[in-house]
Amino acid sequence: MNAAIIFGLLLALMLTGMPISISLGLTVLTFLFTMTEVPIESVALKLFTGIEKFEIMAIPFFILAGNFLTHGGVARRMINFATAMVGHWHGGLGLAGVIACALFAAVSGSSPATVVAIGSIILPAMVKQGFPRKFGAGVITTSGALGILIPPSLVMVMYAVATNTSVGALFMAGVIPGLMLATLLGVTTWWIARKNNYPRLERATWGHRLKTLREAIWGLALIIIVIGGIYSGIFTPTEAAAMSAVYAFIIAVFVYKDMPLRGVPKILLSSASMSAMLLYIITNAVLFSFVLANENIPHAIADWIVAKELGIIAFLLVVNVLLLAAGNFMEPSSIVLIMAPILFPVAMKLGIDPVHFGILIVVNMEVGMCHPPVGLNLYVASGITKMGISELTVAVLPWLMTMLGFLLLVTYWPPLSIWLPTVLGMM
Repeated sequence: MNAAIIFGLLLALMLTGMPISISLGLTVLTFLFTMTEVPIESVALKLFTGIEKFEIMAIPFFILAGNFLTHGGVARRMINFATAMVGHWHGGLGLAGVIACALFAAVSGSSPATVVAIGSIILPAMVKQGFPRKFGAGVITTSGALGILIPPSLVMVMYAVATNTSVGALFMAGVIPGLMLATLLGVTTWWIARKNNYPRLERATWGHRLKTLREAIWGLALIIIVIGGIYSGIFTPTEAAAMSAVYAFIIAVFVYKDMPLRGVPKILLSSASMSAMLLYIITNAVLFSFVLANENIPHAIADWIVAKELGIIAFLLVVNVLLLAAGNFMEPSSIVLIMAPILFPVAMKLGIDPVHFGILIVVNMEVGMCHPPVGLNLYVASGITKMGISELTVAVLPWLMTMLGFLLLVTYWPPLSIWLPTVLGMM
């Protein structure tokens, strides 16, 4: 009964158009003060202990690093390098867009930042070369979603905070699925371009390729610093986030010199604003999880599912449907922070690996960012391409189908996610 009241109240508040974070907070406070006798002191204690986790510090640092990289010329140099390598293939600029998104994802940790940074540069170039606008929009909208699967990833940090799973193991688990999805999106791009005989660039000389590599190397080195540092144990994921922020500042301001020092305060302010918004969501999600745990709701759901003998296959199918449905009206951070505490105990009771379950959730979030009505990448791409959401939805369809097929693969083949962290001794 209490579960129905909590979820009914949350849904009712969200349907009014109220922000997710405020809906969560009001739901928790209303339930605590009217239907329970939980001491307010324990609520305050849970609030502070829930957000004092060291991993949470990674969020503002990765946001700051992503903002420096977005405004610091790194994206343009990555695009030039990718274009030099694959521009002569069918749909060369489209393929370069996929590769550039994968590379930028590996340094930014954010999907919208990847769409903005790569899309704002490569989409005008594609249209100028003769590609249909919808083709370029489909490539960038879906490839930009790699930003939350290829480590570092803000959504993975959120999942780790919500479930006490190792951030380092999640980062390593995202490497192979991220590279595989990038490859599949590239194959889809190449196939559509070949079928429609879209433009190709002239083959770049090896001298030109080496020149673009030298120009992009400072940005590419950040991938090695973050992933290599975590794997080797030199620093934790949170320390890696701080290192990436400092490094991104240095290369944007002093190496590439694409950002003047007077532009740094604006970047700091926008990063602080975005971090505050996410931390506010986390704070309310912690209280929401506290209420659920206090009412024993997750374990009651777990016991019910186990009693119904749904099994792992049926449960994972239900999880996918539930998360894809949630993606229709919520953004990824909110979905993870609300759904993970509910679904995670069930997954553990069924013997599902927590890292595999985390990657499954992240891939669902990727798909959710690319389909209407609230697909975040669609809105970001709409601003860049000046296309309507319905038009963009049709444009992304071939790549979206590829992503759904990949989701099934990730869901029912756990080694794809857990092989690398297991080999590296992180699990």
